[in-house]
Amino acid sequence: MPFPLRFGANYVPSEGWFYSWLDFSADAARRDLADLAGIGLDHIRIFPVWPWIQPNRALIRQPGIDDVLALIDIAAEFGLDVCVDLLQGHLSSFDFLPSWVLTWHRRSLFTDRDVRDGLAAYVDRLTREVATRGNVFAVTLGNEVNNLFPANGTTPESSSAWAAELVGVARAAAPRLLALHSLYDATWYDPGHPFHPADNVDLGDLTTVHSWVFNGVSALDGPLGPATVSHADYLVELAAATGADPARPVWLQEVGVPAPDVPAADAPAFVRGMLDLVTANPALYGVTWWCSHDLDRSLADFPDREYDLGLFTVDHRIKPATRELAAVIAEHRRSGGARQGDGGGRPALVCEADLATEPGRRGEVAPGSPFHAEWVRLRRSGPVAIVTKARSADAAHLEARGIDTVLTQA
Repeated sequence: MPFPLRFGANYVPSEGWFYSWLDFSADAARRDLADLAGIGLDHIRIFPVWPWIQPNRALIRQPGIDDVLALIDIAAEFGLDVCVDLLQGHLSSFDFLPSWVLTWHRRSLFTDRDVRDGLAAYVDRLTREVATRGNVFAVTLGNEVNNLFPANGTTPESSSAWAAELVGVARAAAPRLLALHSLYDATWYDPGHPFHPADNVDLGDLTTVHSWVFNGVSALDGPLGPATVSHADYLVELAAATGADPARPVWLQEVGVPAPDVPAADAPAFVRGMLDLVTANPALYGVTWWCSHDLDRSLADFPDREYDLGLFTVDHRIKPATRELAAVIAEHRRSGGARQGDGGGRPALVCEADLATEPGRRGEVAPGSPFHAEWVRLRRSGPVAIVTKARSADAAHLEARGIDTVLTQA
């Protein structure tokens, strides 16, 4: 096993959701992080809200940064490492954008040079500040920045250049930190989407994927069906197959149990089944749950599924699914971190489409496609890798990924 698995949570404050950044409470944060440390997590991912730190292109507010640093220090009190998402950006169906890219100043985040210069200054400043804390291990450009399209127009070339530039800024600001690019799964499944798989697997220091079964997977076979339970592993495998580096890790940066796709009664079984499959994957870097705490139903206008995604309720009660997650973490650590996929080769299903060079063929691997259905069928018998046709005869690549048998689609 090349690296021990990490387990964490995307931190959503129990009091006031992300609006709590407007009046940050260290005591409230301590109560929340005590919950997370208590179930054995080793890290959190946090989400400073961009326009509240950079309300003007030429103004970056130190008090806003100080609140971010205070939260990081509180995490350290509980032995939690921190990944900082820089550009929020998009959160739970809402977009948070500063006034200097809206109304009479409307311009695209991805293509306008002045906006990109402002963003570069923000990324540089916030990255340098958080890197002063030893428990910060990574920065991500933003939370699913491709959700900011189509409101912000872009092209594949502009999207790639935007991300490459800002990853470079973050790396220069803090070379010791992982610098990452985070995208939701239209990148993998939508043939016309202007954010391509190649960016996900080539830009940044490791690949991130976000697995949500409400993307159509759960409609295939229900909350505990093989397509639903294996979707996280499928995305990790697509990412591992698409990248040029066979040793590049893949971080399952978001996964959760969204209702009604996964009813509460089925949530513990989904957690156990999903984790049993995905933790077998030798490419997996870690699992970060969305999210830490529920959203108070007194807050209006969120999609209904957003309110109950937490590991804990707003009054800090643990959920049955959370107990199952904690049990999996404890079992994994008692075993010394061994993965189910260790100690032997895996078969691999050949994917005719190379998503890195043929993004227009993404529909061929989308949930419900013949390729996806065949992979799900095979996965029921044990771990199954994915390999592109171009690499299916590359002995060194196959060996590096622990593949001993190459299978073609039936």
